[in-house]
Amino acid sequence: MRIVHLSRWWTLVLDVAVWAAWSTLAGYLTHLLPAGRLDHDTALFRLRPAERDGRLYERWLRVKRWKDALPEAGALFAGGFSKRRIVRRDRSHLERFVVETRRAELTHWMVMAAAPFFFLWNPWWAGIVMIGYALVADVPCITVQRYNRARLLRVLGRGAPVTR
Repeated sequence: MRIVHLSRWWTLVLDVAVWAAWSTLAGYLTHLLPAGRLDHDTALFRLRPAERDGRLYERWLRVKRWKDALPEAGALFAGGFSKRRIVRRDRSHLERFVVETRRAELTHWMVMAAAPFFFLWNPWWAGIVMIGYALVADVPCITVQRYNRARLLRVLGRGAPVTR
């Protein structure tokens, strides 16, 4: 339901600006969440049986081949946490890493949730493109967070050291 009519140029400028601003705001809002709010699974974060403790992502989606090509913005804000690689192998660090995978996943769900609002100033077909963009940009990031969390939880569950 388009309620704002702009030229194609200004629509494009608005689309880019809204995606950038909302992505940054969503990241900042989740950055502000205390770790205690993310230290456990909820319905959103719970790994499903079909994910097979992350093995689905390894075998079917070959996530190990492409995950390092995605951007990592966990340390964008002061006090943030980069998930690019595991820097320590002690239990507390691995548990914090798990929390940060939930934080990143929540950020990407929030970013994707904005896609329907683009119908307010885009023609219907461009609104569909915006939904497609949200899926292409955020689903791979969510996939990597769920894969990493499954791997870390497997390791934490058996008390074994983490290997790459």
